[in-house]
Amino acid sequence: MFSRRSFLAAAAVAPVALAADRSPLEKPRLGFIGVGNQGTSNLKALLQYAVAVCDVDSERQGKAKDLVLKSGKVKNVEAYGDYRKLLDRNDIDAVVVTTPDHWHALNTIHACQAQKDVYCEKPLTLTIAEGRAMVKAARDNKRIVQTGSQQRSDAKFRLACELVRNGKIGKVHTIKVGIPGVNFKGPAIPNSEPPVVLDFETWLGPAPKVPYNEKHVHYNFRFFWDYSGGQMTNFGAHHLDIAQWGLGMDDSGPVSVEGTATYHPMKWYEVPMSCEVTWTYLSGTKMICKMGGRGGTEFIGDKGTVYVTRGKIETTPKELEKHVFDPNAVRLYASSNHHQNWLDCIKSRKLPICDVEIGHRSATVCHLGNIAIRWGKKLAWDPIKETLDDAEAAKMLSKTYREPWKLPT
Repeated sequence: MFSRRSFLAAAAVAPVALAADRSPLEKPRLGFIGVGNQGTSNLKALLQYAVAVCDVDSERQGKAKDLVLKSGKVKNVEAYGDYRKLLDRNDIDAVVVTTPDHWHALNTIHACQAQKDVYCEKPLTLTIAEGRAMVKAARDNKRIVQTGSQQRSDAKFRLACELVRNGKIGKVHTIKVGIPGVNFKGPAIPNSEPPVVLDFETWLGPAPKVPYNEKHVHYNFRFFWDYSGGQMTNFGAHHLDIAQWGLGMDDSGPVSVEGTATYHPMKWYEVPMSCEVTWTYLSGTKMICKMGGRGGTEFIGDKGTVYVTRGKIETTPKELEKHVFDPNAVRLYASSNHHQNWLDCIKSRKLPICDVEIGHRSATVCHLGNIAIRWGKKLAWDPIKETLDDAEAAKMLSKTYREPWKLPT
């Protein structure tokens, strides 16, 4: 029987096959849950497979349906306001989840229970406890779950991690990660009645009951703790994920975390306006994440450096950028298209490049950073037991859902 470590290690180059309960699909039929912003991008990338769209905003729902029909690639598509009705359809094979973060866990778990494969946007979760529940649902139901951390399907990021994993910059002692500042457009505005096109009660779902505020929903959800974790979980889920990949920590993580933050003086939003967080791994490697400045991930070793961000890789020595690996080198899972990798794995029943366990582990790093800066002191983390050394801080590993919603465990 595979342990989590051996299971993922085997998937690094030759992905592990999950048991299939149906014949491979030539053209999977997809449902899209959440179709605004990034949801529209995911829909456009997979238009030819769309048979249903779902959104609690009827205006977005209608635009998504029109987009599919006007493409000429699909003859009919149904639109829903309740994702459970979409999941009830036996003719839908898989779903793409692009809802606000506080909905990811329930959307994904219920889809797995309905025997649908899932592509879920990053960050995978709102809490660490949700991630472990999502992994369990995927494994129990033998579902393919891809996390939307698409940098894993970029050759430059893979090269950076292969250079690190093969010791080309020596022992890595420091990793520097840069994430952007908050892009909330102020000022804050008073609460109001929700627009008629938005089912705000369902938008809130498991989150606490609060009055509607136009600047707390849609894109801005990411700047309020009940729905997301700021830029730490937004861009951190990309660049910290690459750090985890380069360190070979896809089934593990750091052993301690500490950090500081500043907040908006007018309290336009809840998440940090600036922050600096340091994670320490068992090897002694320290990872330092700062908001602002140069974005991306930089590995610093005792023999060189590798810096990678979207569209760019820089190394010292420079010739590493053109390095040719020998046949015995460590090679990582290769994908050139994140959506296509998921579709391929739906057919093959092999783990995708950013499997649910990987997405959970990378999201965990982000959440630990937020917990540390909110708690205000250094915390020890056990990546095997997934526990913190401080009982009070550990309460932030999960979140109470508002009735009638419950997290399946």
